Amino acid sequence: MAKQFTLGKNERLKSRKQTEHLFSSGKKFTLSPFRIYYSFNKSETPLLPSLTIGFGATVSSKIFKKAVDRNRVKRVIREAWRLQKSILQEKLAAQNKHLNIFFIYTDKELPAYKEVFEKIGKSINKLLGIINE
Repeated sequence: MAKQFTLGKNERLKSRKQTEHLFSSGKKFTLSPFRIYYSFNKSETPLLPSLTIGFGATVSSKIFKKAVDRNRVKRVIREAWRLQKSILQEKLAAQNKHLNIFFIYTDKELPAYKEVFEKIGKSINKLLGIINE
């Protein structure tokens, strides 16, 4: 049995080809302080819930000069995503869809975890609405 709250290597968006496809032909929306790029792919074979989402996050080095600050923001984003993604995974697995999603942090100040957690929850709800359409 797979662990419920994990963010393993197979869930990370690492492929250059997938990332370029996401930014070139994917859709986006903004939910301050994030710009969120996403694209859905239909899968012919049933997917395991852990293989339904490819996730990535980044922070601008122009805004945060110190790597320590960039890494902290990415760590907070990944943790908030890890705890809330299960609803989205179940919905995608039921519909045999694969989602690539990329979060770009655009604010100029270090975020509080609570704020990031709420915004990622809202973005997941928005994606659930898009899936249901």
